[in-house]
Amino acid sequence: MAQTLKQLTAPDLTQQPLCITYDAPGNGDVSLKSGFIHHLPHFEGTSGENPNQFLTEFHIVCSTMNQGNAPLEQLMLRAFLFTLKGAAKDWLHSLPAGPMNSLNLIKKAFLE
Repeated sequence: MAQTLKQLTAPDLTQQPLCITYDAPGNGDVSLKSGFIHHLPHFEGTSGENPNQFLTEFHIVCSTMNQGNAPLEQLMLRAFLFTLKGAAKDWLHSLPAGPMNSLNLIKKAFLE
């Protein structure tokens, strides 16, 4: 369908789906508290950062969070989005929607 120049240059306001998918709601619902998010380590993707050390620190912080009946993996899947900054966040948003539904898949892609 042909679009006008105005239509082609208009910003896309639809939310793009993320590459990370979560368990169905009700299967151990996870809500992240702002205090918890504040304690998460950050990774920007600069040359001086160690991705393995970042993942270790990420796991340590997440494992201290008590989520009742929610699986730790679901907590970590949701928290991972809040840890990336700069080029690392750009990388995450560049991934195709929906293929990552486990922490191991995210770790593998992150380390590659």
